[in-house]
Amino acid sequence: MPRTRVSFEMRQKARALRVHATKGESLLWYELWELKSGGIKFRRQCPIGPYIVDFVCLAVKLIVEVDGDLHEHEKGKRHDAVRDAYLRSLGFHVFRVDEPDVIN
Repeated sequence: MPRTRVSFEMRQKARALRVHATKGESLLWYELWELKSGGIKFRRQCPIGPYIVDFVCLAVKLIVEVDGDLHEHEKGKRHDAVRDAYLRSLGFHVFRVDEPDVIN
C-alpha cells in the first residue's frame, strides 16, 4: 500500500481514539497485540484514506472493526456500507464484530 500523507487533524483524532478506546477495543487489542510474537502485526486506530479503522494488519490487508450501539441504527449501517465498500476497493478484507461479543 503506498504511503500517503495523513493530516495533523487525522493523526490527532486517531491518537484520541487510542487513548479513549472502548472496553471491547481494549480487550481485542490485547489479544491482537499478542499475535505480534507470531509475526502478525496489527495497528490500532489507523488512518486509511478518509477513515480511521479500529485494527489493521497491513501485511494481509485485514481490517477488524468493533461495532458498538451506533452501528445498529440505519444511519450507522449506511455509513458502514459506504466505508466498507471504500476499504474493499483498496483491497482490504473487513471483518466486523459486535462489541458485546468481544467482551463476552
